[in-house]
Amino acid sequence: MKRRTFLAGTAATAGLAASGAAFAADVTKAAYIYVGPVGDMGYNYQHDLGRKEMEKALGAKVKASIVENVPEGADAERVLTQLALSGNNIIFATSFGYMDAVLNVAKKFPKVKFEHATGYKRADNVATYSARFYEGRAVIGTIAGRMTKTNKIGYIASFPIPEVIQGINAAYIHAKKVNPKVEFKIVWVSTWADPAKEADAANALIEQGVDVIMQHTDTTAAMTVAEKKGVFAFGQSSNMAAAGPKAQLTAIVDEWGPYYTDRVKAVMDGTWKSMDTWGGIAAGMVTFAPFNKDMPEAVAKEANDLIATIKSGAYKPFTGPLNKQDGSVWLKDGEVADDGVIAGLNFYVQGIVGDIPK
Repeated sequence: MKRRTFLAGTAATAGLAASGAAFAADVTKAAYIYVGPVGDMGYNYQHDLGRKEMEKALGAKVKASIVENVPEGADAERVLTQLALSGNNIIFATSFGYMDAVLNVAKKFPKVKFEHATGYKRADNVATYSARFYEGRAVIGTIAGRMTKTNKIGYIASFPIPEVIQGINAAYIHAKKVNPKVEFKIVWVSTWADPAKEADAANALIEQGVDVIMQHTDTTAAMTVAEKKGVFAFGQSSNMAAAGPKAQLTAIVDEWGPYYTDRVKAVMDGTWKSMDTWGGIAAGMVTFAPFNKDMPEAVAKEANDLIATIKSGAYKPFTGPLNKQDGSVWLKDGEVADDGVIAGLNFYVQGIVGDIPK
C-alpha cells in the first residue's frame, strides 16, 4: 500500500502536511479523499483541479485538505473518521467503493456534511453526486466507429458497477450506429488505477487487432501504449494529450469545480441539503478535450452535432429500439430509458460479446 499523505489544499502550502489545527470560526474546512494519486493525470487529478477551482473561488473563507491513495474499505472508514475528528465541515469521498464507509462515519458525526461521488446511498448529512459520463461515451463511440480501420475497438474496464457498464453500452451503441461492422473487445482489470495492468490490457487489445482504445481507468498508461504503438485512444476524466499527442482523439473531461464551489458555499451560508446531483453535457459536468487535428472534419462535425443534440435535450443516448445482450427487448422504438434504470444498469446490450464479471 502506498503511504497516504495529507496535503494542504492551497497553492501556497501544496505539499505540506495538513496540521489539523483549528481555524478561525468563519473559515470552512473541506476535505477530499482520493482512491489514487492526484498525479494520475486522470480521474483523481481532475477532482483535485475541481478542489483548486473551489479554493480560488472562495478564497480565504475556506481551507481544504486532501488524502491520496485511500483504498476502498476499512482504510477509507479510518481516514473519514480522522477527517471528521479534525474539524472538517464537509468531506468529499470521490470513489464508488467509499459508499458504506461514508454512511458508517456519517452516522457518528451528524453535524459534518458528507458528499459521495458516484454513489447512491444518502442520509440527512450525506449527499451524492456524479456526472453522466455515458453521454460523453456516446460521443467518443461515434468517433471511434468512424476512425477505426480494423473495426475492432478495445475497452479497458475497471469494475462492473453501473457507471462502467453504462459507458460500455453507450460507446458500443453509438459506434455501431455509424459502423455496423464494429466489434468491441473488453478487458476487465479490476482496478481503478494500476499503470502496469492498464498497459498490459492495452497491449493485449492491440495484439488482437484493436486500433482504437477506450478506458474507464484512471491513469495515462493506456494512452502511452497507444502513442507508442500508433493506434488511437481517448483520454479518461482529464485531457491526456500530453501522454499521447498523436494517439488521443479527444478526452471526456470531468468538470467538478463549479459543483465543489456551490456545495462548500452552501455549507458556509447554511443552505446545504442532502441531495443527488447527476449532471451531464448540458450541466457542463461532462466536457471534451480538443479534437485531434488529424480527425476528418466530417467526423468532428458529426461528434459536435451529437454533443449539441444531447446538450439541448433533443436526444438521449439510451433511446430504443435497443435489445439486451440475450436478444430480449429493452427499449422499444423511440422509448427512452429512465434514470432509475440507467443508474442500476447491469447488463450489456445486444451485440457485445462476453460476460460481465460477478
